[in-house]
Amino acid sequence: MMSDFMDDDNQFNHPNARRRICNVCERPATVCLCDSIPAEPFSTSTQIIILQHPHEQRHPLATVPVLSKCLRSCQTLIGRRLRRGGSALLDSLHDAATEENPNQCLHAAFLFPGTDLTPSMEINQWKSSFGDDDSNKFVLIAFDGTWKHAKEMVCSSFPFLSKFATQVCLSYDANVDGGTIYNSELILRKEPFGGCMSTMEAVARCLRVLEPNGVDIESKLISVLRTMVSFQASFLKPLKPRPKLLKTRKDDEKKIS
Repeated sequence: MMSDFMDDDNQFNHPNARRRICNVCERPATVCLCDSIPAEPFSTSTQIIILQHPHEQRHPLATVPVLSKCLRSCQTLIGRRLRRGGSALLDSLHDAATEENPNQCLHAAFLFPGTDLTPSMEINQWKSSFGDDDSNKFVLIAFDGTWKHAKEMVCSSFPFLSKFATQVCLSYDANVDGGTIYNSELILRKEPFGGCMSTMEAVARCLRVLEPNGVDIESKLISVLRTMVSFQASFLKPLKPRPKLLKTRKDDEKKIS
C-alpha cells in the first residue's frame, strides 16, 4: 500500500532536516488535517472566488489551501488585482453589467470592510435585498493576504469589481484591537482590529448567510479551522509578562530633588 506521506526538505525548526508531507492535505505529518477535512468537498450554490496574494502561496499559516479542499465551488486566483481576462465567471459578470443584460441572474459581492470613500454593506443586509428566487444565485469574492496587501489588492481591483459587484462586510470594529492566537481558538496570525479574521473563517461566516444549509457548512468549516489553530498553538511558547523597565538615573535624580 502506497504511503500518504512524502519527504520535504523544509522544516519549521530545522531548515536542513527532512519532514514528511501528507499527499492528501499537503501539510506536514505532525499537523495533518485529513481527519478533519471532509472526505468529499461541500457543495454550495454560492460560487467563491479568492484572489490570493503571491506571498501567501507558500505561507505555512495560509488557510486558503485548506478551504479549497473543503469547498467544491471555490476557485483561487493568484495575483495582486482582479481584472478582465483573469476569470471567465467574473468576465461574464462584468460584460453583463456593462451591457445592462437583464438576463444576468447572478449577484456578486466582494468582501472587505468599507471606508468613507468606498462604504460597504453588511452581508446580511445585502442578501436580504434579494427575493427568495435569488437565494441560490450568489458569487462571493474574497481577498487573501496580509491586511496591507489585501487593501492594495482591493484598491487595484476596484475599477473592475465596482462595475458588477457590491462591497460587503461582516461585523467589525476598527477601534478595537484585533485578536491573536493567544486569546482565540480561531486566529492564526495577529489581526489588525476587532472583527478581522482569516479568509477561511470569513468565507464560512458568509456562507452561513448565503447558503440554505449555511449553519451546517459554517460549523464544519470552523471545526477544521479550529483544529488547524490548535495544532499551531501547541508549538507556541507561553507568553511571558514583560518585565518592568528599570528607572533611569535621571528619573531617580528627579525624585531626590
